[in-house]
Amino acid sequence: MNNIASILILAFLALTFLQSGYEKIFYWNDNVTWLKEHFSKTILRNHVPLALAHLLIVELISGILCVVGGIQLFTNNGREFGLYGAIFSCISLLMMLFGQRLAKDYDGARTIVIYFIPAVMAVYWLN
Repeated sequence: MNNIASILILAFLALTFLQSGYEKIFYWNDNVTWLKEHFSKTILRNHVPLALAHLLIVELISGILCVVGGIQLFTNNGREFGLYGAIFSCISLLMMLFGQRLAKDYDGARTIVIYFIPAVMAVYWLN
């Protein structure tokens, strides 16, 4: 039980990114439509589906690594998969932050920071 805080943060990140990936997969067209409008005045306006696909891949990698990392941490105190899950989570959040800043959606960017803090904590604790 020494790793309970790390396991809880990995569970939080896994739920966040697997659920987000699920929504992107099953509501792809709705997401692309909304994001095309959101990024209509940015350099991403013609690249929304490609950018969304890249984000989806990184989110799924993040979520899967966090699940495996939580299991590994619980069963044998291994930290490798959890650390990589936390790092990929940070990368995913930085990708989203970049997009929100490009779109000048500062409230959206501020919200991403709330998720970024525990992700960085996980990187620190699992490193």
